[in-house]
Order: sequence, then C-alpha cells, then structure tokens
Amino acid sequence: VNKFKLVFISTLIVFMPVFALAAIEGEKANFFVDPTYDLTQRKEITATLEKKGRMAYFYIDSQWFRSLTQTKQQEIRTALDSLDEEFYYQIYPEITRSFGSEWRPGIDKESRITVLFHPMPDGSGGYFRESDEYYISQVPYSNEREMVYLNASYITSDLEKSFLAHEFTHLVTFNQKEKQHGVDEEVWLNEARAEYAPTLAGYDSGYEQTNLQMRMNTFLENPSDSITEWQGRGTDYGALSLFTHYLVDHYGVEILGDSLKLESVGIKSINEALLKNGFKEDFSQIFTDWTIAVVVNDCSLGEKYCYKSEELKNLRINPSINFLPLKGDSTLGVSESTKNWSGNWYKFIGGQGALKIKFIGNPENLFKIPYLTKDLSGKNYLDFFELDLYQRGEILIPNFGTSISSLVIIPSIQSKLSDFKNPELSFPFFWEASSVIIEEEEKEEEPTSCVLEKPLFEMNKSEIIAKIAETESLLLQLKLQLGIISAVQEISGQTTSSISCQRIEANLYYGLRGDDKVACLQEFLKAQGPEIYPEGLVTGNFFSMTQQAVIRFQEKYASDVLAPIGLNHGTGFVGSNTKKKINEILAALDIFQ
Repeated sequence: VNKFKLVFISTLIVFMPVFALAAIEGEKANFFVDPTYDLTQRKEITATLEKKGRMAYFYIDSQWFRSLTQTKQQEIRTALDSLDEEFYYQIYPEITRSFGSEWRPGIDKESRITVLFHPMPDGSGGYFRESDEYYISQVPYSNEREMVYLNASYITSDLEKSFLAHEFTHLVTFNQKEKQHGVDEEVWLNEARAEYAPTLAGYDSGYEQTNLQMRMNTFLENPSDSITEWQGRGTDYGALSLFTHYLVDHYGVEILGDSLKLESVGIKSINEALLKNGFKEDFSQIFTDWTIAVVVNDCSLGEKYCYKSEELKNLRINPSINFLPLKGDSTLGVSESTKNWSGNWYKFIGGQGALKIKFIGNPENLFKIPYLTKDLSGKNYLDFFELDLYQRGEILIPNFGTSISSLVIIPSIQSKLSDFKNPELSFPFFWEASSVIIEEEEKEEEPTSCVLEKPLFEMNKSEIIAKIAETESLLLQLKLQLGIISAVQEISGQTTSSISCQRIEANLYYGLRGDDKVACLQEFLKAQGPEIYPEGLVTGNFFSMTQQAVIRFQEKYASDVLAPIGLNHGTGFVGSNTKKKINEILAALDIFQ
C-alpha cells in the first residue's frame, strides 16, 4: 500500500503542469499528443495558451508558433477570436441541444474545454483521445482534461470550425455513452454523428469549400465503401457522411441524438430511436433506400429516393458500366466480393431483345438487390430481386435496347448487425447478364405434342400430310437424342473409376470458374449416368449444365437432400445435404480403395 502511494505521489508531481489548468494567456503547459497524428511523430509537446475563450482554452504548439512571422501570428490570434465566438454562439449550443453535454465540469473540474493546435499530416483535421478523460494513474499519457486536438495548418481556414464541431461531438459522445451508460459506442456511429456536426452547426450551407463538399467528392470517387467498417481512411468518411446526411434528411437529427442517449449502441440503437420517433422503417430499409437514392436522386420515383437538402439535391454516383453487344445473343459473367453495409452499383446498356440477369450470392449472407430500369423518356422504375434460401435469383427484362434503355442492379449484404471490426470480411457474389431473344426461347421451350386434335377420319388430305410431317420431325428429334444418350453412355462407361477425388467437402455453386472441386463434382455427376448429367462435360466451370445436373441429382434423392430442409425442387446449390448424399454414394461404391 505504501509503495502504491509513493508511486502515485511521484507521478502526480511529474505531471502537475498538465493537471493544473493555466488561467492566464501566455502561460505554457506540457501535453501528450498522439504521435501518429503529429507531423514529426512527437509524443509530448509544449504549448502556449494564446486565447482564454468564453468556453474554451485555445493552446498552440509553442515550437510551431515561434517559427511563424509576426504577421502570421497576429492573423492566427485574430482567427482564434473568431473561432472562440463560433464555439460559444454556434457550435456548443447546437451540438449540445441535439446530442447532450460533454462531461462538465469534468476530470479537470473546469467548465471550459481545452483545444490544442499542433501541426498534423495533410488530410488530418483533428482527433480526440478518450485517455484524457481518465486520471493518469488509470491511463498513462492522459492530459486529464476535456480536450480536443486540431490541425494547426487549418487554424485560419473556415474548415477549422467544422473540424472543431466534429471533434467536440466525440467529446460529447464519450460523456453520453461511456460516462452515463458505461458502454463503448461503435466507431462508425460515433463518427457518423461527428460527421453530421458541421451541418448541424450551419457550416455546410452553400456547399462550396465545405466539409460536406470534401466528403461528397471522396464518396463519388469510391462509393462502395462499407459504412460500418472503420479504418480511418478518407473513403470511410465519404460513404458514412453521405449516408448520415440521408438518414437525417428523412428521419431527423433526433435519430442521432436519441440513439446517443440509449444504453444500446450501433444499429440496435438506431432502430430503437426510429421506433421511439414513430417510424416503421428500420436501419436495413433505410440503407437500401439510400443505395437507390444516390444513383437516381429522384423524388418522383418516391419520396425516399432523393435528398431533400439543397446541398445534395444534385448528387448522383456513376455505376460500373457493362455493355452488351447490340446484335445476337451474348453473355457476360462477373465474380465480385463485398462487405456488409456496402453499396454496389452495376449498370447494363446495349443488347437487344431481352436482358436476363442471374444473381448468385454467398448463402451465408443476406443480400438485398433492388434494381432500376429506365425507359427511353428517362423515367425510372424500381423493383427487387426475389432470392431463394441460397441467395440466388433471376430477372428478365423484355424489350431491352428498344423501350428500355438501361438497367442498374444494386446488391448489398445486410447480415451483420454489431461488433464491426477493422477490417471486416469480404464475401463473394456472382452475376451473369445475358442478351437473349424471347421469341426464340419460347419456340425452343414450347413442348411438342403428338396428340391428335381430331380423329384421322375427320381430317382432310392437307391436314393428314401436315400431321405426318410433324410426326416425322418428332421422330427425328427422338433419334438424335437417343444417339446422344448412347454416345454419352459409351464415354462414361468407367463410372466411378473416373472420379479423381474421394470426397466433396466445399459448398459449390453457380458461377465458380476453373475450380478443381467443381471438376470433381462434374466427374461424379457424369458417373451417375446421362439421366443426371447427359452432357458429361468436366470443365471446372459451374454453369447452367452443371447446375441442372445438380438439380436432377437433388430431386432423384429428394427424401435425403430436399425434404429435410422443406424443399420440393432442387436448387442447384451443393450444400451440406447434397454433399452428404454424394459422399454416401462414393463410400458405398468403395471409391476410397
């Protein structure tokens, strides 16, 4: 016990200049800083109190300030006077009215907060350290103050007001969540509130040269950034800021404020705040609406599919363009990956006849896929993919290239609801776009009937001749099909001996390419005979023929594969039940020897 007291007293003496707040302008104090944000990676600096404001102490890095000319120093002092007024009259009342107060008086027993300016790398506006809200006996390198840090390079810029509003919101969040409820807010939502703070304080109106303009430009360059994964990059700020502005645009800043005052955090707190304010939509619905709004921004499509604010009414992203040839059938397939709560936009143009889009998602995740068609007059129409349990779906757009000029699909994963990490996992998905002619498809798929519409004795000569020709055509088709089956039987005579692997372990699904596991599956299906896999091709590519073969296999063994999961028809997805049945057959045929 005595040893602990001695250590504590020694520590208190060493850091006394930090704990005892300066009250007179011109006094100096030592501060710990984050070396990853300091321009020269310092851990500690000496700063001078240049302005004792109404509600804030404004300190400036002494070494940096001394390097400036007297003219520049005077310009900075004038800027501090203006920043003090902005904080007192605008930032503090607006932020605390919506989000609540910081810890006041806090660990330093002082009603003013501390603002420390020191040079930071380009692109850094400022930061906040939670460690300052604890005694140094609890957390080393605490400054034991309610304080924020701003980039000295922007001290005379109008952007500094936005940065101060942003970082002060972090200070408020610490009190409302950690101090009041003992919980840590999820980083993305902590940043979301801070990103809206400059708009809340009135600094994003007019748009030009504002924080919002910077965020919009960043978003347009890389819109497919997850809003819940936080790595501190510029792209993280861009997507999250644009989503947060949409959320407040349609549901009010109360959603951000009320969620801050709850014991819950993250998406759960947003959903609780929405319910409290009488809204039926949840976070998932709002995110989906936002992914539509940023590509069309058209209130005529629906009130939720546009921004209401003047600054964002012209925002529209440019989807990834996919061009289909204007003549003939064509198919384009692409494998992609994405993260939870990340928007993806794919636009299709060209082609003639009908556009067929097949989508194969990762079955472990929940996908939502709205899609937009645009007619020649420029009017948009909204619909959604219907996905099965394995996250697969298909749409057919007739008159594509004639009355319909373009299609945009917007897939996103919306499975994970909490505990977001840095970084988050990516999951694969696959889409295939085909330009087809509907008339030819219908003609090919139209079943041929040999049933007589009326008895022979009632037919005239021309009707009988036509029926004979129809029958001969059908007979020829049957002979050709019989020849194909016989050839396949001869080719696949080795049956199980041609299977190169012993077991099917991985889930397999439509869209895989050049995969040895798919080749093994195809060898197995081929060995089951032409009634399962008449083509018998072993390519390693999992496309339509393989998919249909899997469906036939699943339906042949429906009681073992489909019935346990309540399905009546095959899916073409090689999951746990299908793999189990395949491996049972392999074992029964003694493939392992």
